[in-house]
Amino acid sequence: MHIIQLNQECLLHLFSFLDKNSRKNLAKTCHKLLEVFQDPLLWSCLNFDSPVDLKKNNFLLGPALKYLSICWYSERVKVCNIEDWMKNSFQKDFCKRHENTVTDFLLDVSNRCPNLLSLTLSGCGHITDDCILHLLKSCPNLKSLKLENCVRITDHTLEAVTLHGASLQTLHVDFCRNITQAGLQRVREKCPSVMLRAERSANMIPDSKPEKKFMLEKASRKLVQL
Repeated sequence: MHIIQLNQECLLHLFSFLDKNSRKNLAKTCHKLLEVFQDPLLWSCLNFDSPVDLKKNNFLLGPALKYLSICWYSERVKVCNIEDWMKNSFQKDFCKRHENTVTDFLLDVSNRCPNLLSLTLSGCGHITDDCILHLLKSCPNLKSLKLENCVRITDHTLEAVTLHGASLQTLHVDFCRNITQAGLQRVREKCPSVMLRAERSANMIPDSKPEKKFMLEKASRKLVQL
């Protein structure tokens, strides 16, 4: 029996074992396999290991998407997550190329994937509070939001959770250094049913402007001299 003689359900099951590139390559072989590739049921879960993967035309976005993960663990994450004023010209140029990649993708998800249930972002240093706010408003069924090492996330995201995260059951904001204890406490008070985790977030040193840092160091030196 030839593969194209299998019914749609069997073909979808076979495709489910393939990565995105393999699915795309197989879809190029005939119209029937292209139809399988374009079936929304195949795209209920998407995982990405790099922002570059978001630009590849090897997947579909639509209402069928339920689980989305963008986890960037490369050493380059450290470059994009340090304060802008500390970066050299090479680092700034590198980060500029990725600045809007994840944000634009998530805005697309917000507009096209209203049934999203779970979102995991790790190492996405350019994601902002406004982006998460828009997604919470557009995906009212979101049950799990896990953010790790997303340095531009602040208490505004926590406030958005209390206002628009009615379905949220799990919230992780690990290694998000601009989250505060006060913001976490508001979530605990207003959303007591949410399983909240914030490893190393409120206990880390938040971003500070160069002049503020200089003044703190200057004050410390005076104390040492005294």
